[in-house]
Amino acid sequence: MTVPFDNPLRDPADHRLPRIAGPCALVMFGVTGDLARKKLLPAIYDMANRGLLPPGFALVGFARRDWTENEFAASVLESVKQRARTPFRDEVWQQLVQGIRFVRGTFDDGEAFARLADTLAELDRDHGTGGNHAFYLSIPPKDFESVITQLTTHGLTQTSPDTWSRVIIEKPFGHDLASAIELERTVAKGFEPNSVFRIDHYLGKETVQNMLALRFANQLFEPIWNRAYVSHVQITQAEDIGIESRAGYYDGVGAARDVIQNHLLQLLALTAMEEPTSFAADQLRDEKRKVLAALRPVADVRRDTARGQYLGGWAGGELVGGYLQEDGVSPTSGTETYAAIRVEIDNRRWAGVPFYLRTGKRLPRRVTEVALVLRPAPHLPFTHTDVEQLGSNALVMRIQPDEGVTIRFGAKVPATLMEIRDVTMDFAYGSSFAVTSPEAYERLILDVLVGDKPLFPQADEVELSWRLLDPVLDYWAASETPPEGYASGTWGPASANELLARDGFTWRRP
Repeated sequence: MTVPFDNPLRDPADHRLPRIAGPCALVMFGVTGDLARKKLLPAIYDMANRGLLPPGFALVGFARRDWTENEFAASVLESVKQRARTPFRDEVWQQLVQGIRFVRGTFDDGEAFARLADTLAELDRDHGTGGNHAFYLSIPPKDFESVITQLTTHGLTQTSPDTWSRVIIEKPFGHDLASAIELERTVAKGFEPNSVFRIDHYLGKETVQNMLALRFANQLFEPIWNRAYVSHVQITQAEDIGIESRAGYYDGVGAARDVIQNHLLQLLALTAMEEPTSFAADQLRDEKRKVLAALRPVADVRRDTARGQYLGGWAGGELVGGYLQEDGVSPTSGTETYAAIRVEIDNRRWAGVPFYLRTGKRLPRRVTEVALVLRPAPHLPFTHTDVEQLGSNALVMRIQPDEGVTIRFGAKVPATLMEIRDVTMDFAYGSSFAVTSPEAYERLILDVLVGDKPLFPQADEVELSWRLLDPVLDYWAASETPPEGYASGTWGPASANELLARDGFTWRRP
């Protein structure tokens, strides 16, 4: 049950603050990791700074560090000052720090979890957290069972009609279908399905949510959002950096598991789904699930996928080494740093329209976008030379970093008889709204605390994604051919270009 908390100072007409979390405690496992320091802790401060957390909010860190609560609070403050999106205000920090606690221990330490239970009881009694507890597992999946078993043993997963207990899980949601199912069984030992929140931070981005507004709030686009007008769809997530210090996680995981299985397939589902009855969690889930269930299995993996591994080259104006030269990477590693896949959706709206998904590291720039490329006009009453510089119309939804929407169309060049060239009509979030977009984790953590689930993938979505990807990964693992090399600072291996060329298309150059 969600306990409402109304801020008497909030203007009911202020749509920027539609919901405020009720009294609760957020327990963070893995609080000393990069994700917590760089994203989660600053997001909590930014939520407090925006008035979205009540006085009865507490943050509890759980880690092996031999810290006092003051030392933990100092570490949180350092992260906030370095990474927070909103300006630092001491009065906000002073209220937040009153609810900060730290519990030292390991995941198999029963005494530490007994101290955690005592800490939460003290916060419920003296800080007004109301018996509502969220547990953020920013830890490797192999440790989930230990933590959930301990939480269950010490009664921390129990709820009542007036209190709740929720768990937040970071990707990866397993490394294949079998492990994803096993992970779900582990989590289910302590938490009901409605209390499980799987974080895919892409779904918390304002620009991803704007995809829904673009389609369903405007009559302009819906008539062409189908196979009659769309020739193909390109979904791109490109990074200009390498793996940095993530070799321990990344090597053996690779680009397909890291990005395609979750981020890109979720973007595909949001792009292709039918209009939901409402934006309630079950309605969105049902429409996304229909799309994922309709994905045609990749019949010819060699033909319909591409994988690569970055080599040395020039990136960002400097000479960089290849993947095999990165610290912690095996010199014989077959892990892909670039992956592309062609899929089709077997339903009436999208039959015959290929969707191309690609992700890679050490590409020319950092960008995430969804591009619907339209079919050419059935007849052009112009000479060949008039339209030789005219490309295909396209609708491009830019997810990051230059958030917005671009429409590409043909227009006459001034001072010519009838020469047509491509031009763009551009909408940019930064110049169109007076408010800045919150970080994805701000939105998602708030959704957990108020119990709102539309932006969180459900178990069946995760399993359907693995059903598509598992045969691809198995084929790659059994192949004696290593990933194709591509120079850092380029747009990937040649086989990725061939993937589209077979259909008569080319990749966009964002």
